Amino acid sequence: MKKLQTIQEVLTFINESHLAFLYVSQEDCSVCHSLRPKLIELLKNYSKIELREVEAEKVKEISAEYLVFSAPTLLFFVDGKEYIREGKFVQFKKLTESIEQIYSFEESQM
Repeated sequence: MKKLQTIQEVLTFINESHLAFLYVSQEDCSVCHSLRPKLIELLKNYSKIELREVEAEKVKEISAEYLVFSAPTLLFFVDGKEYIREGKFVQFKKLTESIEQIYSFEESQM
């Protein structure tokens, strides 16, 4: 998973990707490290979703720009608009259902 290093990279990624999934983590977060491979595996089923990671302590502006105050935080955008926000203890069944609903709708529109 590619890491974004600046808030400008984050903004560009979200605004230029039709389906953008942003994973906000912290280096010293054990939940972040255990969630990361599960998220990567889940998104393999959705080839049109682009996934990027940003480390909150390295890109401090992420908190103000997207109101992210804890890690991990998962943000899913469609055409720059936030559709899904999950944090801390992610329920993968619920997340999968939400992604599937949006993804299947987007597929039917193409």
